[in-house]
Amino acid sequence: MQALLFMALQLLCTLASGLGKRKKLFILIFHRVLDGPDSLRPWEIDSETFAWQMALIAKYFNVMAFSEAIERMENHTLPSRAMCITFDDGYADNYTNALPILLQNKLSAIFFIASGYLDGGRMWNDSVIESLRVMPGSRLDLSKIGLDSYDISSEQKKADSAIAIIQNIKHLDPDVRTQHTDYIVSLAKKELPHDLMLSSQQLAKLHVSGMEIGGHTVSHPILATLSLDAVKQEVCDNKASLERLLSAQVRFFAYPNGKPGQDYLPEQVHVIKNCGYEAAVSTLPGVSTALDDPWQLARFTPWDKHPLKFMLRIAIEYFQLKRLY
Repeated sequence: MQALLFMALQLLCTLASGLGKRKKLFILIFHRVLDGPDSLRPWEIDSETFAWQMALIAKYFNVMAFSEAIERMENHTLPSRAMCITFDDGYADNYTNALPILLQNKLSAIFFIASGYLDGGRMWNDSVIESLRVMPGSRLDLSKIGLDSYDISSEQKKADSAIAIIQNIKHLDPDVRTQHTDYIVSLAKKELPHDLMLSSQQLAKLHVSGMEIGGHTVSHPILATLSLDAVKQEVCDNKASLERLLSAQVRFFAYPNGKPGQDYLPEQVHVIKNCGYEAAVSTLPGVSTALDDPWQLARFTPWDKHPLKFMLRIAIEYFQLKRLY
C-alpha cells in the first residue's frame, strides 16, 4: 500500500514539475547529519533518518549536480522532478555521516562552506548550544548582557533556552554577538568540543569524491548587518580561500541564514556577482524556475520524520513557487 502511495506522489510531482521555462527545480537544504538523536538539536536529522530520506530521493526523483541543474534550468532542459541536495556551513559529520550515504545511493550534493571554521573552529551558535549542554545549575542568568534568565533544569529546557538565546543574538552586530557568545561560554566553565567542523583534509576528500563545494562567507555573518566593503571581504576572501585549498573553481554561493531582506539586502546580491559567483541560493522556501533570479534561488527542508509525510511535503512544495514579495 505504501509503495502505491509513493508512486502516486511521484506522479503528482511529475505533473507539478511544469514545462519549458516553468520547469521547476527543488533544492533541499541540510546542515548536519548526526550520529544519533540529540535533545539539544531536535531540528537536526541523524544518520538513520538521512539514510531512508536519500533512498527515497534516489528512487523517486531526478537528483543532479548543482552545476548541471543550473545549466539545464537556464537552457530549459530540466527533467521532471528535478532536485538538488545542499549542505550549509561545513560540519564534520557531512563527511563522516552524510557522504557515505550519498555515495551509497549514487547521489550528488553541494556543500557550502564557511571557511573560517575549518580545522577546529566552532560556529557561534554551536558555542551557545554546547555551553548549555554542560552548564551547571538550573537557571542561566544573562541579564548582564541584556538577555533574560533562562530555565535550564532539563534537557528540553536547555534546548528551548538555546533556541531563544540564538534568536535573540543572531542579528546583532557580529562583534557584539561574539562578545555575548564568549560570555556564555565563560559561564559553562568546561572545555567545549573543537571537532564539530570539517578539517581541510576532509573537505578536500569531499571534493575528490565528486561532491561540489560552494562558498558561504568566512565567518557566517548576517550580511545585512555589514557594510558593502565588509560583505565583499567576507564573500571574496571565502571564495579565494576555498579555491586555494581545493585547486578548483568555486562557482556557487549560499547566503548565511539566507532570508531575503532580513539576512541579506538587494544591493548585496551584486557583491556576490562581482566576486565571480555564477548563482546563489537563499533559504526562502519554495521551488525555482528559469524565470526566477538565479542569484536568489529557493530552498526547502522537509522536516518530517516519517517517510510518507516526508514525500507528501515534497509533493506539496512542488506547487509552491518562490516569491520575493
